[in-house]
Amino acid sequence: MAELSGQDLTLIRGNRCLFQGLDFTVGSGELLMVEGPNGSGKTSLLRAIAGLIDPDEGVVRWDNTNVKKNRQSFHALLVWMGHRPGFAGDLTLIENLRFEAGLRSMTMSTAEHQLRRLKISKLVDIPFRALSAGQQRRVALARMCLADAPLWLMDEPFTNMDAEGQALVVDVLREHLQDGGLCVMATHQRFELDATIRRIKLT
Repeated sequence: MAELSGQDLTLIRGNRCLFQGLDFTVGSGELLMVEGPNGSGKTSLLRAIAGLIDPDEGVVRWDNTNVKKNRQSFHALLVWMGHRPGFAGDLTLIENLRFEAGLRSMTMSTAEHQLRRLKISKLVDIPFRALSAGQQRRVALARMCLADAPLWLMDEPFTNMDAEGQALVVDVLREHLQDGGLCVMATHQRFELDATIRRIKLT
């Protein structure tokens, strides 16, 4: 059983306090939903959890250990789906995934299955920049599925997804949680999921 927690988190940007004294806990098989209007600090909270920015106060823990004590090990346990896909535009879909596999633990043996499942298997030889925004999001989703990472951080994963793509997001998330993974998601999208959902509401 894995557990991610935040205690007394405070983050200030400029002259604005995005959140203060924030506490949360999410465990294996659970989803933590971060809700709030644009500009409320949802992305900043995900970035603070990932260790990309430091909160002004408070601590993020993985299995009761401060993630700042060993960020490299913690980063190996998470995979991020953000607003930008983070792939090389001149490389093909499959070249990008293979490059990622060389940097982190990824299960490429199931790549063909996952690409078929996400309906992008016929696009493997196309340069990433030539893919539509929705197709690029599906490639980012494939990276989530292939990464050997218990913690998923998903920032507005439904953006640029059609109805079929949105259903695929829910489907792969459900499978991840059923396998004992955990997820922190910032989204405006409402969806049905048979899992324990915890919520943080930012204002």
